[in-house]
Amino acid sequence: MKLKVIIHQAEEGGYWAEVPAIPGCATQGETIQELIQNIYDAVEGCLSIDMDTIPIGATDQVMELAV
Repeated sequence: MKLKVIIHQAEEGGYWAEVPAIPGCATQGETIQELIQNIYDAVEGCLSIDMDTIPIGATDQVMELAV
């Protein structure tokens, strides 16, 4: 999966980034390298779900999709 990320310079120093395809997915870092690692963590956190909270019927199936 490829996602576009918009990187901004923060007024107080460092950087912050947002992922427009995932509403509310944003992070920050003091350096570009730190920001990139934080982007991966933010996207993973924004896309993760707790399967225990989703009702699944006896005839339902769960499938993982890689895009």
